[in-house]
Amino acid sequence: MYDEGSVVDERKAPAGVDPFTPSVARMYDYYLGGKDNFAADREAAEKIIEILPNLPDIARENREFLIRAVTYLTRQGIRQFLDIGAGLPTQRNVHQVAQELAPESRIVYVDNDPIVLVHARAILAENERVRAIEADMRDPEALLRHPEVREHIDFSQPLAVLLLGVLHFVPDDDEAMKIVAALRNPLVPGGYLVVSHGSLGDLSEDQEEEGRKVFSRTSVPGTTSRSYDQVLAFFDGLDLVEPGVVPLHEWRPDTDYPYVREGKAGALGGVGRVR
Repeated sequence: MYDEGSVVDERKAPAGVDPFTPSVARMYDYYLGGKDNFAADREAAEKIIEILPNLPDIARENREFLIRAVTYLTRQGIRQFLDIGAGLPTQRNVHQVAQELAPESRIVYVDNDPIVLVHARAILAENERVRAIEADMRDPEALLRHPEVREHIDFSQPLAVLLLGVLHFVPDDDEAMKIVAALRNPLVPGGYLVVSHGSLGDLSEDQEEEGRKVFSRTSVPGTTSRSYDQVLAFFDGLDLVEPGVVPLHEWRPDTDYPYVREGKAGALGGVGRVR
């Protein structure tokens, strides 16, 4: 899946970055065909692909969903985005999509992986309307109190909170609901919540257990799948944008790209508006 001569060298890892512990952000970069990953990331990613052969397709669908959702929100007048668990910069990031339509849009990227922040800050150094901060969604109150979040986001105005492909790294259902509730709490009417989440379909218990073992050795040692009803619950009290919570490729599709075939793992997504 990659060109051996073009990937990053473990010996050149930035300070504070552990190249020998697989990172879910760098694994995701690998799924998308990126080069910002180390041998440990590629090995772990390939083990997951053995269990979920269509995972690279799911990753691409998640990226396409992001693009369509941000395009929709920008056209609804949203000019502030809080992208939590942003991952490594790739093609068509939130700020690129939003600022293409509305150059005044402000974006804060949030991640707790040091290499994500190294790359993001280098790329965004000349974009004064974008910030990249280190914070953990498991402590949403601290995230929302972060000085750069408070400085860059006007919470008296509508804001879109994006949780794309990250809540399945919070295995405890109650904790996941509390995280979402805390991040929704400051949203004023007209604000939005965007969620995408893994849904494993008909995987056997052995396959799920093997996947958990792989992730137990990564930077985020825990993962879970959630059902349609569980993902829908994240939007309780919000007005769902049509077509609601659906497989990612069914959310307002506007291009042709590979669908996740029935009977295999996939992901669900939706967009909710604060009344």
